[in-house]
Amino acid sequence: MAHGYLNSFQSGLATIYSAGIETHGLNPGAVAIMAEDDIDITGHTSNHVDEYAGIQWDYIITVCDHAKENCPFIPAEKAKRIHHNFFDPSKVQGSETEKHTAFLKARNEIREFCKGFVEEELN
Repeated sequence: MAHGYLNSFQSGLATIYSAGIETHGLNPGAVAIMAEDDIDITGHTSNHVDEYAGIQWDYIITVCDHAKENCPFIPAEKAKRIHHNFFDPSKVQGSETEKHTAFLKARNEIREFCKGFVEEELN
């Protein structure tokens, strides 16, 4: 979701990469909730952080405590490291309404973070 919003808000100011310490494919709930905000993430992929070795990073953003604590060290002398622990809607059990509400909450938190990041860091 962050990748989708960062691409949407930054208008070519940066190349956005998205990776994790595990690959699971796209979460259908994330795809659906982003589509409700007119952002198509169906073309995104689930990449492992090791796939991006050698890139000169300006920013490294971790979006959950698990990733921050378990992510392998990414050597990037000049990169600004930013961490924000977002609520993980994929862990919610319950009705479809409860799951939708969880994804909506996470999406809105991520949208506001990404908007602020672009305004403060990239402009």
